[in-house]
Amino acid sequence: MTTSEVPQPETTSSTPEPTVPPDLLEPKFGFNDYAERLNGRAAMIGFSLALLIEVLTGQGLLAWLGLQ
Repeated sequence: MTTSEVPQPETTSSTPEPTVPPDLLEPKFGFNDYAERLNGRAAMIGFSLALLIEVLTGQGLLAWLGLQ
């Protein structure tokens, strides 16, 4: 049996059925949950390291880097 011989289903309804949109994939760029979570964690680590440098050296981060 070839594809041209396959019987087509009969439609009894005159109104078309509503279509359900397909599940969209999460975007790979921009403001998505993964990027925001990663940026937040990086900011927490950076802030903690800046505080640690200030406590251990007794000078601010800019002075420790020689920028002040």
